[in-house]
Amino acid sequence: MKKKQIKRILRIVFILASVGSLYFVPWILVRAWIMPLPDTVQEQLDEGIKYGFDGMIVYVDEAGKPPAFYAAGWHNRKSKTPAYPQALFKIASITKLYVAVAAAKLVKAGHLSLDETIAEYFPELAGRIEYSDKITLRMMLQHRSGIPNFVEHPDFWKKPPKSRQETLDYALDLPADFEPGEDYGYSNTNYMLIEDLVDKTLGYPHQQYIREEILNPLGLKNTFTSLSEVDIDDVMSGYYVGVDADFKYEDTGLMLATAEDVGIFLRALNDGSVFKEGEQEIYSSIYVYEHTGLIVGYQSIAKYYKDMDMIVIQFNNTTNFDGYNWNLAEIIYSRIVKIMRSKKSS
Repeated sequence: MKKKQIKRILRIVFILASVGSLYFVPWILVRAWIMPLPDTVQEQLDEGIKYGFDGMIVYVDEAGKPPAFYAAGWHNRKSKTPAYPQALFKIASITKLYVAVAAAKLVKAGHLSLDETIAEYFPELAGRIEYSDKITLRMMLQHRSGIPNFVEHPDFWKKPPKSRQETLDYALDLPADFEPGEDYGYSNTNYMLIEDLVDKTLGYPHQQYIREEILNPLGLKNTFTSLSEVDIDDVMSGYYVGVDADFKYEDTGLMLATAEDVGIFLRALNDGSVFKEGEQEIYSSIYVYEHTGLIVGYQSIAKYYKDMDMIVIQFNNTTNFDGYNWNLAEIIYSRIVKIMRSKKSS
């Protein structure tokens, strides 16, 4: 959570207190932020569990030191299996980093063009996506296409899609959010279409390409592109506040990985070793070098800190509707970074 957000929360607290209405004040968020900083990452994770997370995992890769692994809470609360750092986790939108790298590689190889449009790549969708003749692959990669985000369709959560086509349908035949290239609007639809484009271009699944061109060269044996590839017991359970269900059984079509594998990939992304000659320049023009992920039951944060030459990955397996858990996760993450920074400067 940014300092501006914290200041906003504190202003809200003050306003609500002044009118005598304290019931909805996010006191736990304020408390989590202002509490004295623990001495260790493990202590901070233990605090996180007390704030309501079922389980947490943190991986820290500080240059020149062996990687550090931390876990707290439950891997599976029903079986009372403790959380452990080597568990598989649904990394949600962090998957977009891998897809963007794949796209950059295919552009460099001449198989894709950043300036080709949706109408050219998907003529069957030309009449169903506004400005399809102006939206380029570059714009989709940069989230500057204006294509509506399918998860924001009012029926998406009421009638969850049962197939990839049904998912896409929630973004078709709608007005654009803005004219192509004129604004930024994060949209999962962009990357769903990019995945389909890679499949169409290669003639085989993009997951296979990611494995052959990214995962295997980096030695990432604990990263998977489908729930069907893994032992379900190795997957950390995912929970939604107020719902008595384990969401690890839901196949979202997104990637799963250990925190360590995500950390290794993120370092390779930032130091350029995941790329061949000429690919990183393309990637730098189209996407970011860090990401977060959020789906029901799973939250993830993956960032590289250049000033400390350090990777910090955090997984949390508890989500809720109003975003409270997400804000809390960001606070805990920022405090972990502060702990590491203080250790480095001491």
